[in-house]
Formats: sequence, C-alpha cells, structure tokens
Amino acid sequence: MVELVKYMVDSLVDNKDAVVITEENDVVKVSVDKKDMGKIIGRGGKIAKAMRAVVRAAGIKRGKKYTLDILEADGADIFDESDGSDEPGGGVEAATDNGDGDESDAPEKDTELPED
Repeated sequence: MVELVKYMVDSLVDNKDAVVITEENDVVKVSVDKKDMGKIIGRGGKIAKAMRAVVRAAGIKRGKKYTLDILEADGADIFDESDGSDEPGGGVEAATDNGDGDESDAPEKDTELPED
C-alpha cells in the first residue's frame, strides 16, 4: 500500500525528498513539506478524499480496511477523517472564495452603490 500512496503523493508534491510514508497496521501515514500540504489536501479536501477512496478500494481488494492519515512534517495530524469530518484542522485554514478571484481569509468588502 505504501508504494501506491507514494506514487500518488510524489505526482502531486514539489519536494519529493520530504515525503515520508509509513504503514502501521491498517493505517498509512503521509508526511510532506509544509509548502506541499495544500497540494495533498486540495481545495475543500477533494484531493485527500480521492486518495482515501483509492486507498480504501485497494484495501478491499486485499481484504483489509485501510485508513490514510495526512500529517504535517512535525508529525501532527493535519487532516484526519477519524473525527467524522473532512475539514482540515491542526492550524491549517481553508481559503475562502469571496467571488473576487482572489482566495484569501479576508472577508468580502462592502461596496457602496452609486445613488441616482
């Protein structure tokens, strides 16, 4: 399973040397450089969800139920599905789209309409 996850992760990250993948029982843990975290998680967690689906499907073929955990480089769990949510945590904020084409955590500015 490590080989499959390494193939997926290496195709996404810039710093392949910082990728560490371990397997303990039925849990595959992935640690990448902080600069590559967004590439692994994806917008709204879509990439992480897709990788988990592939890992689960490959596990079913082997008769096991695998879990994929994504960790920060320091080993802190950053994106864990065991809490029932697929939202990033551990200090990583998801960018918000306020419709102006610039994704940031800043709230949308109020604009005044010209009076007639």
